[in-house]
Amino acid sequence: MKKITMMDIAKRAGVSKTTVSMVLNKRDESISEETKNKILKLAEELNYIPNSLARGLTINKTSTIGIILPDITNPFFSYIARAIEDAASSFGYNVIFCNTDNKVEKELDYIKLLISKLVDGVIFISGGQSRSSIKLLKDNDIPFILVDRYIENFRDEYGVYSLNKEGVIEGIEYLYNKGNRKIVFVKGHENLQISNERLEGYKYAMKKHGIFDENLIFKGNFTIEGGIKATEQILQRVDKIDAIFYSNDIMALGGMKVLLRNNFKIPEDIRIMGFDNIVISEIFEPELTTVSQPIYDMGKKACELLINIINNIEIPSKQIYFKTELIIRKTT
Repeated sequence: MKKITMMDIAKRAGVSKTTVSMVLNKRDESISEETKNKILKLAEELNYIPNSLARGLTINKTSTIGIILPDITNPFFSYIARAIEDAASSFGYNVIFCNTDNKVEKELDYIKLLISKLVDGVIFISGGQSRSSIKLLKDNDIPFILVDRYIENFRDEYGVYSLNKEGVIEGIEYLYNKGNRKIVFVKGHENLQISNERLEGYKYAMKKHGIFDENLIFKGNFTIEGGIKATEQILQRVDKIDAIFYSNDIMALGGMKVLLRNNFKIPEDIRIMGFDNIVISEIFEPELTTVSQPIYDMGKKACELLINIINNIEIPSKQIYFKTELIIRKTT
């Protein structure tokens, strides 16, 4: 079936293609109401869909933004993507989602795709060492906002973040005040700045109370599998644990599965804390104590900032930081 074009509408309406274009693109001040209504009615009846790419070439704008995510299966990223999409829709923008699986090669491929699609801007959540990805965006003059994760050598770019170190410190203080001393920490990817910030918070708080032990730090990777593997190692290497603080909720849920299967009672035997406050953290039983990031607000703000940049609206601060909040539930 042939795609309906402006010329088809023009022929049926008995007007020029230019007149149809002016009406459909709302530049129709000099056109009579009768002609406008006739054109709009025909466009609706014929199910006319405008060629946004062609229009974008004309006005140098496609009203489309790209979202680059490291792992859409992680509820943190799917929730932040939902916030971005909601905000974009309210501004009349469409979104293209790109899931990179934490691979820089896929990041680069997706950025090239987004540039070819003439997106107006990109919201970028890094999956690792993404300097080449950022350079590609900058070299092609694509506005972008970093979210959640810093990228080395690009700390001065526009970004929306949470106060990771401060959030972990608050969590450790709570555990310490509840009498916990042997507190194990499961860190995230070593090549991600947020992992290092959360680890810094742990070290600071533990050293402050004179209970820091390097042997209580275990490697994770922000996935369920990472939480499972780290917890298995913890049970093999550490005796009489008071609490385990996981760098994100997904790892905490994986770790709790291991503990429960090994007949540990939570929180009677071991207290558990996570970071993020994804929705499932209060559905899982026992409900997870966690350091909450305002995930939805971060995504919404990132989209607002990007659209302001696209529209050349002045932004008072290039980096926005959100405070975390300790959410106390049954695992502590």
